[in-house]
Amino acid sequence: MDHKTNTTLLFSLLFFITHLSNALSKDLCNENDKNTLLKIKKSLNNPYHLASWHPETDCCSWNSLECDDATVNRRVISLTIFSAQISGQIPPEVGDLPYLQKLVFRKITNLTGQIPHTITKLKYLRFLRLSWTNLTGPVPEFLSQLMDLAYLNLSFNYFSGSIPSSLSLLPKLSYVDLSRNKLTGTIPESFGSFSGEVPDLFLSHNQLSGSIPKSLGNLDFNRIDFSRNRFIGDASMLFGANKTTFSIDLSRNMFQFDLSRVEIPKTFGILDLNHNGITGSIPVQWTETPFQIFNVSYNRLCGRIPTGGKLQMFDSYAYFHNKCLCGAPLDSCK
Repeated sequence: MDHKTNTTLLFSLLFFITHLSNALSKDLCNENDKNTLLKIKKSLNNPYHLASWHPETDCCSWNSLECDDATVNRRVISLTIFSAQISGQIPPEVGDLPYLQKLVFRKITNLTGQIPHTITKLKYLRFLRLSWTNLTGPVPEFLSQLMDLAYLNLSFNYFSGSIPSSLSLLPKLSYVDLSRNKLTGTIPESFGSFSGEVPDLFLSHNQLSGSIPKSLGNLDFNRIDFSRNRFIGDASMLFGANKTTFSIDLSRNMFQFDLSRVEIPKTFGILDLNHNGITGSIPVQWTETPFQIFNVSYNRLCGRIPTGGKLQMFDSYAYFHNKCLCGAPLDSCK
């Protein structure tokens, strides 16, 4: 092999190594994001769950997170810590991941404290799930600063106080789950005028009280769950033949309204009204609805259960403990 060939091979090798190192360097995550993640790990007392978060490795290869491969500098866009043996609070440093779109802390029983104000810095946050933890304090008013937020789930915690009315200002919000907390007060009047689409609204298993704002009747909700609270009065405005509602659960409250004139859309699949003080009779129009789940037990309903459709598909448990309902599947009318 002559000197010229050697030189050519050497240059080719150098060229290859340079390109390889450039290619590899592109795989490395953003240095600021990496430092922030290491601070988060330290703040959570270096849990075993985050053992892959090693300073010598590419942070985009670490578990519990995701980088955006579409961008040149591969920013961290998702942080999901699930079912981990972690004690501590949500590190305020989560607010220093500026491109974060998804933040999840879920099924972490020793996660305590409040939601840190620093998350208001996450201008691209679309998905926030902090559930099945021991978080306390209020549902913060400052969540309304997260203008990209579409999904909010704070269920199965110990949040207290009232529901912030400013949540209705979020233009992209399509899902709100605040169920299984210790929330008190009423449903905000502003929830009758969400600025964007109408979100699915889950508020069950709290200590909410008062009447449902009439303005909620102006909206076409897909799914509503207000069960196991202390609501009173009328809820008939939530229904309507021209809506596209799929599911309403108002069970175990103290609602009182006449069911006789309540019209429902043919899109209905789930209706649970058990344990209230609802009067009147079941409308014949309801036989046209393809119910999958149906329960009107423990109310003050009277009259014949309409025949046809799906209403006879359900057993007596869906109807019993009413004032004077009769007909199949209950005893025949006298």
